[in-house]
Amino acid sequence: MNRRTAFLTTLAVTTALTLTACGSEDTDESAKGSDKPTGFTEPAPASSATALDVRPAIELPADLSYTFDWPKTGDKEKDAVLADSEQSIKAVDQAIVNQNALDKAYLYYYEGEAAAETQKFVQNYVDHRAGITGSYRFYAPEVSVDKDGTASFSYCEDQGKAYVKYLETDKIEETEVTAKSYVSYHTSLRRDEGKGVWVIQEIVSQSGSEKCRP
Repeated sequence: MNRRTAFLTTLAVTTALTLTACGSEDTDESAKGSDKPTGFTEPAPASSATALDVRPAIELPADLSYTFDWPKTGDKEKDAVLADSEQSIKAVDQAIVNQNALDKAYLYYYEGEAAAETQKFVQNYVDHRAGITGSYRFYAPEVSVDKDGTASFSYCEDQGKAYVKYLETDKIEETEVTAKSYVSYHTSLRRDEGKGVWVIQEIVSQSGSEKCRP
C-alpha cells in the first residue's frame, strides 16, 4: 500500500524477517475499510482561515532530498491536492526519521485505512531501528477533483537513489536500480473543510510499474 515497497523488501532480506506493511511488493493493494490505527485520534477541526497556521511542522534531516516534478495546473483545487500530497509524503518520512509510528504530522494528512496502514508501515522501520536517506523524485502527476469534495491523484516515484539506513550502526544499505525502483501510486482524497486540507483516505501502490519506468 505505502511508499518505498522496494525498501521494505530490502529490509526483509537483510534482516531475514518478513515485513507486511505494504503486502506483496508486486501486487496492488487497496484500502478495504475505515478502521483507524490504535491510538489514532482525528485532529481537532480548525477554521479554513487558520488551517495553514495550525498544520504540524515538518522537519527533515539534510541527508534527505526531494524533487517534485509536478508543476502547477492553474486550477486552485488541483494545485491544493498537489501541495497537500507533497506535504503528506514528507510527513510519513518524518515519522520514520522520528521513529514514531503515531507521528502527528502524517496523521494530519491520512485517515481511516490509509492512516492504519501507514502506521504499520512506519512501525516496521521503528521495530528494525531503520531510517531512510538519499534522494527521492516524484513525477507524472494525474489529478482530478470532483464536485462532491473528493479527488483522485496518481503519480510515480523513482526510488533509485534512496536507501535504508540502520540507525544503530549508521550502515546504509545501497541497492541497485532495477525495474522495481519505479513505483506508481494512486490515492483517493477528500477535502476536509475544517482543516482546509486534502486528506488521503485510500492509497494503492505498485512497484515495477511500466508507466513509471524511464
